[in-house]
Amino acid sequence: MPLDAVFRDEWGRVLASLVGYLGDFDRAEEAAQEAFAIAAERWPISGMPPNPGAWLVTTARNRAIDRIRRERTLAEKIPLLPVPEAAMDELDECVFKDERLELIYMCCHPALSLEGQVALTLRALGGLQTAEIARAFLVSQETMKRRLSRAKSKIKAVGMSFEVPDARQLPERLDAVLTVIYLIYNEGYSGRVDLSAEAIRLGRLLTGLLPDEPEARGLLSLMLIHHARRQARFSGEDLVLLDDQDRSLWDMRQIEEGRAVLDQALALGGRGPYVVQAVIASLQTHERINWRQVAELYRRLVELTGSPVVELNRAAAIAQAGDPVAALRAVDSLDLHEYLYFHSTRAELLRRLGRREEARAAYGRALRMATSTPERRFLTRRLENI
Repeated sequence: MPLDAVFRDEWGRVLASLVGYLGDFDRAEEAAQEAFAIAAERWPISGMPPNPGAWLVTTARNRAIDRIRRERTLAEKIPLLPVPEAAMDELDECVFKDERLELIYMCCHPALSLEGQVALTLRALGGLQTAEIARAFLVSQETMKRRLSRAKSKIKAVGMSFEVPDARQLPERLDAVLTVIYLIYNEGYSGRVDLSAEAIRLGRLLTGLLPDEPEARGLLSLMLIHHARRQARFSGEDLVLLDDQDRSLWDMRQIEEGRAVLDQALALGGRGPYVVQAVIASLQTHERINWRQVAELYRRLVELTGSPVVELNRAAAIAQAGDPVAALRAVDSLDLHEYLYFHSTRAELLRRLGRREEARAAYGRALRMATSTPERRFLTRRLENI
């Protein structure tokens, strides 16, 4: 397995283990980075160890201990270094089955703001860089850097311990945990398929942990249905829109699984935002899509979330239902001028209405904001064909 693949797969697991062991996010992150750097130097020469994750954790722990010994006296820190056997027994009996899910719940501490919880966990779980997290939140990199810094400072200021909450506390952190998993999935949906698969795996773990929470099932359903279409979303380096996708490339078994999970969520009385989004995703897999129904569901979703991005999606559905004038009116009322898809959606509506020069300008603005090759190729073709 290539080194970069091992690092990508093991980052969240290694960091989760270190945070639980050291009780300090910054120190854990430093130790993990040092261990990965050592591996990058040694493994090409000595070969990859049989259990690379265990090697990385052990190396990182040793480095962290060395650093602690240098910074403070061993007598002061010795209680933090070993993991007592009794504590290991407690972890084995914990309700969690995966250290990364533990880390999500640890980071989603109620003492932090919701945005801080989500940003910190994204930084930890997928090894996402600050710029990637900023893009997920639609804020600047500097804004996100400050947000992460505030979250870490709050952890130190209040002496927050990274402890797994007991089963009674799990539901109160559910909103933040769902948001984290959803944003991890979205980052993967933009091209990092490994993150999408990781988000789905975490979603399965979460539904097993909280089987009576309809929103957990709604999120899992949403991810499964979207992920089932991943092979059809691209043709080489070209982005393919829903209407033009080759449905024979869709994973129908995964779509059926997503629909079954959605049925379970609805049977539990689910009417929250993730359940509504899953219903929309399911409708969009039908051979003939009822766009009026989709637009109405987006209206309900706007009421639940107040999100301008959801309002933008509603406008696109209104246009698909046959009313591009009303759709453009809705788009022009939104304050999303730093959002790529605002400009690409507006450009398409202007094109449909025959306002060619305005459409060209809007596509140009979207193209300047695009970061991925498929998006740039798609927008370039659209611009050339006006």
